[in-house]
Amino acid sequence: MIPVEIPPNTVMLKGIGYDSNIYLFRDGKEGLIIDTGTGIYWHRYFEVLERENYLDGLEKVIILNTHEHFDHIGGNRKFKEVLEKRGIDVKFAAHRFAADVIERGDDYVILSYAYGKRFMPHSVDVRLDDGDILEVGGKKLEVIHTPGHTAGSSCLYEPEEKILFTGDTLFKGAVGRTDLPTGSFEKLIESLERLSSLDVYIALPGHGKPVTNWKENFEHIKKILGEF
Repeated sequence: MIPVEIPPNTVMLKGIGYDSNIYLFRDGKEGLIIDTGTGIYWHRYFEVLERENYLDGLEKVIILNTHEHFDHIGGNRKFKEVLEKRGIDVKFAAHRFAADVIERGDDYVILSYAYGKRFMPHSVDVRLDDGDILEVGGKKLEVIHTPGHTAGSSCLYEPEEKILFTGDTLFKGAVGRTDLPTGSFEKLIESLERLSSLDVYIALPGHGKPVTNWKENFEHIKKILGEF
């Protein structure tokens, strides 16, 4: 696996199989890992992180789940375990709606059975809401609640670098499906309207390639969905 470096603070690990993309955003001794895949290929990601020394010097890490589907949260426990073995303090974070699902292990929403797996529930240390700020070193990332794909979907925006982590709300040339439990096409449109007003240099989605042509990508999506 070849990591994709997005200077100055972000590394993208492309999801293997059905896994979500996994991102490491760090500033100094603090880091943010965004999504953990299904957990099936956790060792492949850590091989890269350790080989390239991306974890060196980290003392604190927040694992942020963009939403509550198994292909984004299945590796949570293993990531925490491996990071803690390195002496890193680890906390889980998610929008409060997603946190509720994760803590009760609600497989109707999580969908782990679709991958032939079982999700083991765990506590979420940081329960987020729209407008909250996650601080990573000297960087501040804004939580934007973007329901539609799921009720607990959220994006993260770092205004200095103009980076937006979109989860499964928006992709390169597409949007997240809304026909799964807690999905809503109407709410997805509302969420897209909010995102369309942001000044974005690069958007980093839960699957597929980064979006480097933000405005053009939105125009393409509008043509697919109709104006919003």
